[in-house]
Amino acid sequence: MALNSAVKTALKKPDTAYGFWLTLPGSGVAKTLLRSAAQHAHRFSWVLVDGEHGLISDKDYYELNNAVASEGASPLIRVPWGEEWLIKRALDAGAHGIVTPMCHSAEDAAKIVSYCKYPPTGTRGYGPMFALHSFPEVTGAQYDANSDKETVVFVQIESRGGLESVEKIVAVEGLDGVLIGPFDLSKQLGVERGGQEHEAAIERILKAAKSAGKKAAIFCSNGVDAQKRAQQGFDLVSINTDVGILGTGIVQELSVASGQAVDNKPREGY
Repeated sequence: MALNSAVKTALKKPDTAYGFWLTLPGSGVAKTLLRSAAQHAHRFSWVLVDGEHGLISDKDYYELNNAVASEGASPLIRVPWGEEWLIKRALDAGAHGIVTPMCHSAEDAAKIVSYCKYPPTGTRGYGPMFALHSFPEVTGAQYDANSDKETVVFVQIESRGGLESVEKIVAVEGLDGVLIGPFDLSKQLGVERGGQEHEAAIERILKAAKSAGKKAAIFCSNGVDAQKRAQQGFDLVSINTDVGILGTGIVQELSVASGQAVDNKPREGY
């Protein structure tokens, strides 16, 4: 029996797989957002659990992984850095996938892949007592047999080094894809976000991933940007963050209640 994670299933289809960023350490927030979209034609297949910039630490991983998985989506944990022990903690808590920030080279990517796989393929330490809890009906033996090939591994391209090495990075065996961090990418390159140079860099990363048969993901902070990236050909697209939805929603209702015009300008930032 395969692990049959929602994200792995979604990536086998030609359609864009939508998700969102979870930055608050509350399973109720994750379940509410997922349940609200459960009947939508494009329901969420993944949630990025943000252990890098969110208010989430590894003590929250187990509960959040199980909350997300219980609603039919895959928890992808973005660890604070590409360290072996951080990745091991996330996987052993039941992550369906790993995302690491600031990948600058093929060597960086190869290390991340190794940390995510058991020997002889990689160096992941063995102790998945709780990992299979976020894979309904999967036994320990089934997890052991399938986790290497079915746990997705993404590295973020968001630096000049990563951009210049992207063709080599996407060629790394065992890497499922790359995720573009557009905010950091623009800052690291010293270019205007959304400007010509920034868009050219994004297009290069997308093209490199597709040419290598890998998946391309990107962070978006609103539905307008997400629609653009889906049409551009990205495989995984986030539509917003939990705090973005909360902030936008409350201001909109306050504006209506107070008789002020509702500003429908797309939200920027996290």
